[in-house]
Amino acid sequence: MKNKFVKILFWITLFGIAMAFIETSVVSYLRNLYYPEGFSFPLKIIEEQIGTIEFFREFATIVMLISVAVIVGKNKLQQFAYFIYAFAIWDIFYYIFLKIILNWPESLLTFDVLFLIPVTWVGPIIAPIVCSITMIFFALSIIYLQDKNMSVKIKINESLILIVGSIIVVISFLVDYLRFLSNKFSFYEILTYSWASEANKILEQYTPEKFNWLIFIVGMLIIFIGIVKFIIRNGYLYINKAKSFK
Repeated sequence: MKNKFVKILFWITLFGIAMAFIETSVVSYLRNLYYPEGFSFPLKIIEEQIGTIEFFREFATIVMLISVAVIVGKNKLQQFAYFIYAFAIWDIFYYIFLKIILNWPESLLTFDVLFLIPVTWVGPIIAPIVCSITMIFFALSIIYLQDKNMSVKIKINESLILIVGSIIVVISFLVDYLRFLSNKFSFYEILTYSWASEANKILEQYTPEKFNWLIFIVGMLIIFIGIVKFIIRNGYLYINKAKSFK
């Protein structure tokens, strides 16, 4: 890989680590306010104003990651690669700094809230870390192959494989909370968000029971197949192109 790509990756890595520290700092302040005895389920609902600020802070974080990727990427695929790389570095170091600052999580199997839309996402810490490592691998593959051949692209069938795998992984994070909701509401009520007005009260009663590893592993395997398919096809094209110039 050329020195220019190594330099870009170095600075994006540094940017992701710095963002992770800022994120951890904010979370540590919130946990000291709302969980002075230590973070655990069920969740405590924060004030509406702080919740709104947190929503826009998370949104601003994504905007920052996208902005850096758009600035350094020469085309849409490179921009995508740099975005998922920065996102993954940020996510991994977020948990590293949480462990250093708050001595949390207790283990890689400790549950955390990952997202709140369309319903609460939960899973053991190791699951998003596995996703992040996969994202780094995929991003570096794209950057390396485009370094050899700028015409490298993701085909529609490869995109579909990656999208299907990603949806299945997301479902694995939603299953436990949907199970919890199903004990209180009908399928129709869940689907139509009839419970939305009681969302905060419901969340205060929720404690995750288990993570569906089978769904998660199936999703990750499908994603891996899509990545390998992309690498093999573009690697083969590069080899053939190199041979044609001999």
